[in-house]
Amino acid sequence: MELIDLHVHTTASDGTLSPSDVVRRAKKLGLKAIAVTDHDTVDGVAEALKEGEKIGLEVIPGVELSVDVPKGTCHLLGYFVNFRDRGLREKLQVVQRAREERNLRMLERLRELGIELSLEEVKAHAPDGQICRPHFALAMVKRGYVSSVEEAFERFLRKGGPAYVEKFRFSPEEAIKTILEAGGLPVLAHPFTLELDPEQLEEFVKKLKGEGLVGIEVYYPDHDNGQRELYRRLALQYDLAITGGSDYHGSAKEEIELGKGRGDLLLPYSMLQDLKRRLR
Repeated sequence: MELIDLHVHTTASDGTLSPSDVVRRAKKLGLKAIAVTDHDTVDGVAEALKEGEKIGLEVIPGVELSVDVPKGTCHLLGYFVNFRDRGLREKLQVVQRAREERNLRMLERLRELGIELSLEEVKAHAPDGQICRPHFALAMVKRGYVSSVEEAFERFLRKGGPAYVEKFRFSPEEAIKTILEAGGLPVLAHPFTLELDPEQLEEFVKKLKGEGLVGIEVYYPDHDNGQRELYRRLALQYDLAITGGSDYHGSAKEEIELGKGRGDLLLPYSMLQDLKRRLR
């Protein structure tokens, strides 16, 4: 069976492998296609596409947008976006400027907690891309403030933690519109993070469908069988594409392998073919 992975991160955001290295790893593991879906940036797409053409691996240009919701967290994946689209890049620049301000505020929060880090120390862990919370965690480990990235998140950086600062997020409607206007297909990522019960989730999916939602990420390493069945039922009920991916970050999430998740992902190429049929 020809396998794919539709949720992959690189050093353009918070992954630990460059776009080229991710593509080469996917090829080595026998995958037929991957989607590069970095957080709020498309800066790694061109490099990944070039490497994919070179070694014979299909690369889908993508992005993962953070979305503002009252409860939990929400991300929207955008597949087949025109990564050179001016409107998309302008929207993402707004996010990047907000992220830079957030980073400075997080450094100040950490100083108030007795953790002295410079922006340069954090940047050293993100030489090719934007600074994200894992880079703060790595800098804290290097300085000996914590023993692991997990401890950094649990004690300081998790949502609601003492050093956490809320980041800019699109409204659900704006995120979907941004992806559609860039020629892409918007898909709801890992629905469990919304922290909604089945009835609430259905209402949310129904609303997003009306805005132009095209798919649901049914297969994801942290989804149990019951969640997969629920998301699959919603996809069928609302004529949405069924997608999946590992959310690969390289060594930042050592237990997650590209194309396999924790070993049971195994997503068929037919899943990608269904997405392609929905392109306008």
